[in-house]
Amino acid sequence: MRIMPLDDPSADLATAGGKGASLARLSRAGLPVPPGFVVTTQAYREDPPELPEEILKAYDGLLHLLGPDAAVAVRSSATAEDLPGLSFAGQQDTFLNVRRDGLVEAVRRCWASLHNERAVAYRRRHGVPDDDVAMAVVVQELADAEAAGILFTADPVSGDRSTTVINASWGLGEAVVGGLVTPDTYTVGDAVEAEVSDKTVMTVRTADGTAERPVPEESRRARVLDDARVRELTALGRRIEELYGTPMDVEWALRDGRFLILQARPVTGLREEWNDSKGHLWLWSNGNLGEAIPDVMTPATWSLVQIFIAKAMSTTAMPGFRFVGNIGGRFYMNLSSAHTMLHALGMQHKSGVMDQVMGRLPAGVDVPLIPVGRWQVIRTVVPVAIRLRRRVALNMRKLPAYVAGAQGRWEDMRRKIATSDDLAGLWERELEPYFLETCEIFEASTRQGGSTLVWVRDRLRALAGESDAEAMLTGANHDGGLASLGPVLGLQRLADGEITAGEFAVRYGHRGPHEFEISLPRPGEDPAWIARQAASLGSLDRLLEKQEEARRAAWERFAARHPRKVRPMRREVARWAKVARDRETMRSEVIRVFWSLRDFVLRAGEVTGHGEALFFLSIQEILRVLRGEPMPDVSVRKATYEHYRSLPPYPTVIVGEFDPDRWAASPDRRGDLWDQRGVTAPQGEAVTGFPGAPGVVEGVARVLGGPGDGDRLAQGEILVTVLTNIGWTPLFPRAAAVVTDMGAPLSHASIVARELGIPAVVGTGNATARIHDGDLIRVDGAQGKVEVVQKAGE
Repeated sequence: MRIMPLDDPSADLATAGGKGASLARLSRAGLPVPPGFVVTTQAYREDPPELPEEILKAYDGLLHLLGPDAAVAVRSSATAEDLPGLSFAGQQDTFLNVRRDGLVEAVRRCWASLHNERAVAYRRRHGVPDDDVAMAVVVQELADAEAAGILFTADPVSGDRSTTVINASWGLGEAVVGGLVTPDTYTVGDAVEAEVSDKTVMTVRTADGTAERPVPEESRRARVLDDARVRELTALGRRIEELYGTPMDVEWALRDGRFLILQARPVTGLREEWNDSKGHLWLWSNGNLGEAIPDVMTPATWSLVQIFIAKAMSTTAMPGFRFVGNIGGRFYMNLSSAHTMLHALGMQHKSGVMDQVMGRLPAGVDVPLIPVGRWQVIRTVVPVAIRLRRRVALNMRKLPAYVAGAQGRWEDMRRKIATSDDLAGLWERELEPYFLETCEIFEASTRQGGSTLVWVRDRLRALAGESDAEAMLTGANHDGGLASLGPVLGLQRLADGEITAGEFAVRYGHRGPHEFEISLPRPGEDPAWIARQAASLGSLDRLLEKQEEARRAAWERFAARHPRKVRPMRREVARWAKVARDRETMRSEVIRVFWSLRDFVLRAGEVTGHGEALFFLSIQEILRVLRGEPMPDVSVRKATYEHYRSLPPYPTVIVGEFDPDRWAASPDRRGDLWDQRGVTAPQGEAVTGFPGAPGVVEGVARVLGGPGDGDRLAQGEILVTVLTNIGWTPLFPRAAAVVTDMGAPLSHASIVARELGIPAVVGTGNATARIHDGDLIRVDGAQGKVEVVQKAGE
């Protein structure tokens, strides 16, 4: 059967997809579901010539019920969606306000969305084979709603099944689902608690589709639902929960005083909310450490990262305000805090330095400052800064000895963890002090030169020009080694037979694409990974020799133009290189300690019998379990973690209260910016960013989602991705150039690309959206520009 009524008894997951089967079940149970029909999975698989006529005939049948020229919603309904633990929310397409002349095309576009990048990536993350999925399409009356929203039959934050939570706003539900408006929230237990928001926009039907319109002034702050309506809708929710036997997530609409049920799916795991953006109009960015911590973090990792930040970046935060946050499980920095401090200290002009470290903000986006008195900031910040200066001086004296003994100390710590029968005591006596000392020496390494890494580069560019300046600043790998290049140099030595795989694992195996996330194995734990990387390594020696020639020639040109400045500039560049090396070395040692912390949690799981469940506890909770306290139930945290992992990576810049689910469900979501204030910085067609490393090259773009896709990058192709970290470094010798959405002149991609003489443009914000796999592109690393020369397939 290619077409079936929406309430057909045979409508199941295989024939009608997840959404269609759910709506059929609701309709057969007598719940108020708008009428419609399903274009079944058989039609998707066959697509026979007569199908368009069958679709239009079914639509004409709706007209007798709904009136002439009725508008419909055309919704994708895949066979692997709206399932417990697997929602596929926002992964496939929906089309609203469709009429007869556009209906067949809308159905075909729904089918096509089964193979869009979001849906394919989601299936891969959840291990759903493409061949196992088919697409049905629901064609349903479009309810011209006066109000709409979402109902949860259990509190989605606390998991309380005795509580119903309702979101409601004016107009169609797309404004709520897409995160365009902050809806009213009604919490229903023994009583109704109403939190009424300022609802600025609503989605309405128009002659040719839908549009956002301002909410009339008299309705903006008015309740959408009174208590009686809330109770009525809650009762419908309870009926739906009883029908399914599980808590449900229900989309509803109110038309002519009557509630309609538009969709219902099982709540995909009752879960916690991990969201430090709530309650503040602050600007958050993951443009710096976000490249080192690109994953959704387990609770254990997040608790350890907070300790690291408190010790390694102790004066970056404005006292009394959070500097780092967990937004949907991902790591962000609060730039409002940093900018407020700069303004209070009269150092607004230093914001350009921050751009080079954190990445440039999208055009037109300003940083909202925290409303706090200038003298209050000064009184708290200045004493902290004075103590920092003393601490940096002390810890810099420790750095040489620390580095000299770091590997031996780490190996000794791992042996103690593996054999200890008192892990809690070992933490207090040795592991925690080791961790804290490493963080403090890392802090000293990053603070020793002040803004040296920025101002030396800027001064040299002014004297020598961009390309020569970047060439003159390379060579930091000499005289002690640049840790970011360590793994790739180690792989070269392994490939040349100079070291064994075991030696590589000990020396470099702690560095990788997920090195802060302690629940994931290190590269050194996977001999197969090491072998694959060594076998596929490009010609590193050729790149280093070429860059050495470029560096020598650049210094010769500088000497010809500025003969009296050569000696002082060489001293400044040597100082620059030392600061860069110290910072990178200590960052590497921090990651070595994080491998010890992973060992500690794995061993704790072994001795307590709780295994890897301990990754869903904080380090403080793990210690309590080791001391004999009961193991907490981590099922909700696991569900929360898996849910956030199922969503696409969030925007680089977030302003205000951010809802990851609503953002992910929006078809217009952006990867560079989300701003609660409604700021929509133009993206444009051009791809521009920071000059990461100079040079001009033309080649085929290979857009990669992660370093695990690296086998798709052929020698001489241009690597295009959201971000890179040290786990990507083995791919660089194969790449003709590197282009990233995230990053800054001091980010990983820039540092490594400069050392290898590979052109790079970083921090574009939109490269992965504008460049497609297989496009022919031209990269100008000195100008920070990328041009699409020819689209793939043309």
